[in-house]
Amino acid sequence: MPPQRLSLDECYAYCANPVRPAILATVRANGQPHAAPIWFDLDGRDFIFTTGAETIKGRNLRRDPHLELCIQDDQPPFGYVRVEGTATLDDDLGQVRVWAERIGGRYMGAARAAEYGARNGVPGELVVRVHVERISGVREVAN
Repeated sequence: MPPQRLSLDECYAYCANPVRPAILATVRANGQPHAAPIWFDLDGRDFIFTTGAETIKGRNLRRDPHLELCIQDDQPPFGYVRVEGTATLDDDLGQVRVWAERIGGRYMGAARAAEYGARNGVPGELVVRVHVERISGVREVAN
């Protein structure tokens, strides 16, 4: 049986639950790709994550806001969703703290959300909002 394509709603449901990290791909100043794992959450149809302004990710996105995310299920029969989009960056400390706590709670559990908010909701961090331009996915790749 060939892999099954996901509908738009199925792509978002796949990314919402269960919780999985994403691989973020950005473009370095020299044109080379940079890929790194991230934690994210959804805000409607936008993907949200945080990163340091002076990280490779942060610098790349300030220079070129285009990115791609890949969220995969690494267990058989495997699947993935690909997201192409454009990022907007926000350094408002209140928003950074809210999203750092929300994302930390999503991945580490509600009992640790405040801890992650305090750790990651600090000056020098950014909220990255990904405005989705294209999203696609498949499931049952190995069936």
